[in-house]
Amino acid sequence: MASSDATFAGSIPSIYDRHMGPLYFQPYAAEVARRVAGWQPDRLLETAAGTGIVTAAIAHASPGTRITATDLNPDMLSVAKRRLSSAPNVRTQMADMQSLPFEDGSFDAVVCQFGIMFVPDKVRAHAEARRVLAPGGRYLLVIWDRLEKNPVAQCVHDTISGMFPDDPPQFVGRTPFGYGDPAAIEHDLMAAGFTDIEFETVALDSSPDATAEDASLGLVEGSPLRAELEARGDGWLEKAEAAVRKALTANFSRALSAHVVTARR
Repeated sequence: MASSDATFAGSIPSIYDRHMGPLYFQPYAAEVARRVAGWQPDRLLETAAGTGIVTAAIAHASPGTRITATDLNPDMLSVAKRRLSSAPNVRTQMADMQSLPFEDGSFDAVVCQFGIMFVPDKVRAHAEARRVLAPGGRYLLVIWDRLEKNPVAQCVHDTISGMFPDDPPQFVGRTPFGYGDPAAIEHDLMAAGFTDIEFETVALDSSPDATAEDASLGLVEGSPLRAELEARGDGWLEKAEAAVRKALTANFSRALSAHVVTARR
C-alpha cells in the first residue's frame, strides 16, 4: 500500500462525502445500522468513521447507544462533526485504529465500514479492536468484495489503466478493493485472537440518486487516486475524470458487493 493511500485531506473529504456517499456508503450504512440496532450495545466505537455517514445511520437507529466515532484524518472528521452536530449520543475523536487510545474492554461493539483496507498493519488493527471490546462484544467489519464484483470500480480501474499502459495507477485495485479474499480476512482476524467469526457476502445497489458523474468525481477526485494522477503532471486529473465519466455514462451499474464480517470477543 502506498503511503498516500490513507490520506484524505484538502478538498477530498467534501467530494468523497457528496459523491461517494450515495454511490457506495449509504446502502451499507443502512445495513450496518440495522444489525447494530438488533444488538442494542450501550457503548459503540466506530473506527475509520470518515465523514460520519455510518455514524449518523447508527445514531438514528440506536438513539440509546453511546457512540465514539474516530478517524485518522482531521479533515474527514470535520465533515463528520457537521453531519453529527445534532446527534447527542455521538462524540468524535481523532484516533489511529492501530493504536486506539481507549482502555481494555471499553466498548460493547466496534464497527468499521470500508476502513480496514487502508490500514498498513491489519492484524494489529484487529487486535486493537479486540482489546477494547468487552467480553462477548461484537466486531463488525464491512469490506469490499473482489474488484470484478463491483462494476463501477472495475470500470474506473480499467479506464485509467488504459490511459497509462506502461505504469498504471493501482490505487483502486490495490487498496479499497485489495482485501476482498475471505481466507485472508479470516487469517488476520484469527491472528489477532478472534475465533468466533461469521462471514456474509451482501449484494446491494447504490442509491437511486447516484449517477455516473458521482462515480467519476468521487472515485477520481474524491479519493487518494487523485494524488497518483496529479503526480503524472498537469492536466492528467481532468483527463482521467473525463475519460472515466464517458466510460461510466455508457455502462453505469448500481451493483455492489461487500463482505459483512462479525467476530465475537
